[in-house]
Amino acid sequence: MRSDGAAPALAQRPQRLVSLDALRGFDMFWIIGGEEIFHALNQATTGKSFHRPFAFIAWQLTHKNWEGFGFYDLIFPMFVFMVGASLVFSLGKIIATQGRAAALRRVIVRGVVLYLLGLIFYGGLSKNYNDVRLMGVLQRIALAYLFSGILFCFLKPQGLALVTASLLIVYCALLSFVRAPGESHVSFAEGHNLTNWIDAHYLPGFKWDGDHDPEGLLSTMPAIASCLLGVFAGLLLKEGKMRPSQKSLWLLGLGTISVALGFLWGLQFPVIKKLWTSSFVLVAGGYSSILLGFFYLVIDIWKIRLWAAPFVWIGMNAITLYFVHHLFNFEGFAGRFVGGQFGQHAFGAYAPVASALLAMFFVFALARFLYKRQIFLRV
Repeated sequence: MRSDGAAPALAQRPQRLVSLDALRGFDMFWIIGGEEIFHALNQATTGKSFHRPFAFIAWQLTHKNWEGFGFYDLIFPMFVFMVGASLVFSLGKIIATQGRAAALRRVIVRGVVLYLLGLIFYGGLSKNYNDVRLMGVLQRIALAYLFSGILFCFLKPQGLALVTASLLIVYCALLSFVRAPGESHVSFAEGHNLTNWIDAHYLPGFKWDGDHDPEGLLSTMPAIASCLLGVFAGLLLKEGKMRPSQKSLWLLGLGTISVALGFLWGLQFPVIKKLWTSSFVLVAGGYSSILLGFFYLVIDIWKIRLWAAPFVWIGMNAITLYFVHHLFNFEGFAGRFVGGQFGQHAFGAYAPVASALLAMFFVFALARFLYKRQIFLRV
C-alpha cells in the first residue's frame, strides 16, 4: 500500500468527480457502523407510535436469506460497480500518459495485492490453510477489478458490452440448464444448484456458508459483469461531448431500465445475492447507476457538497477504514463512554443508539483526520 500525499481540498478538485468519492463513502458508511444506528433505533422504538419507519429501515438493512432484494443487498455490488467506474479514470489516464503496458502492470499489481490483503483479512497469517477463506469480499473485489481492468485496456465499449452480456447469459444458462451432480433436476435452491456444488467440491479452505460460499468460484463470473457495468458508467461520466445534465439523466434513465429488466429476468432466473444471479447483477447495477446519477447531479452539477463531506472522507480511504473497523472495536470503545449504568441512566432505552452514534462519530473523526492530513492509503 502507498500513501498518496497530495490531494486538493474538497472544493478545489474540479478534475476529480467528487460524487464518485462521496458515493463510495456513502456505501462504506453502512458497513462500518451506519446499519448499527438504525438497528438500535428499531429496537429502542419498539412499541412506540413512530416505530414503523425504523422497523422498515432495519428490515432494508438486513440481507435477504436467499431470494429477494433489499437495500443492504446493494452495498457490496455497488462497491464493485464503483470500482469499475473509478478504473475508467485511473487507467484511462495511465494509458494516455504512459501506455497500455503501464496500465496492465497497475491492474495486475493492484489486483494481486488486494487479493493478498483479502487472504490476510480472513486469517491468512494466523490460521491453518484449511481455515483460511480463499474467496471473500476483498478477493471478489480484487478479481472483478483485475479482469475488468484487463478487458478495459484491450477492448472498446462495444467489446466490453459483448463480454458483459456473454457473462450474464452464459451464467444464466449454466444455472438454468445444467443440474448439479446428484440432483434430479435443475434448482436455484441453496445447496442444490451448480454454483454451490462447484464450491463444495472444488473450493478449498473455509467457506462462509458451510460447504459453499456466497463469494465462490462460479459466481465470480457475473461479479465481473457488475464491475463492467460500472465501467460503462465511468465511460459515460468521462464523455467529453455530452453536457453534465445529460450524463445525469442517462445514468438515472439507464439505471431505471436496468432495474426493471433485472426484476423481469428474475421471473425466470431469481434475484439471489448469494448466487450473484444475472438478474441480481442488473437490479444492483441499476440501483447503483441511479444513485450515482443522483450524487453526480447534486454534488458535481449543482455543487451542493457540504452534506457529502463526511462521505468523501470515508470514500477516499474506503479499504483502509474497512480494515480498521474490523481490527478495532469502535462499538466497544464507544460503550466505555455511554454504556453500562451511566448509559442506562442517561439515555434509557436509547443507550444502544447513543453508543452506535458515538462509534460512528469516532469513524468519521478518523476519516476526517486522514483526509485533512492528505493521507490516502491506496492499494
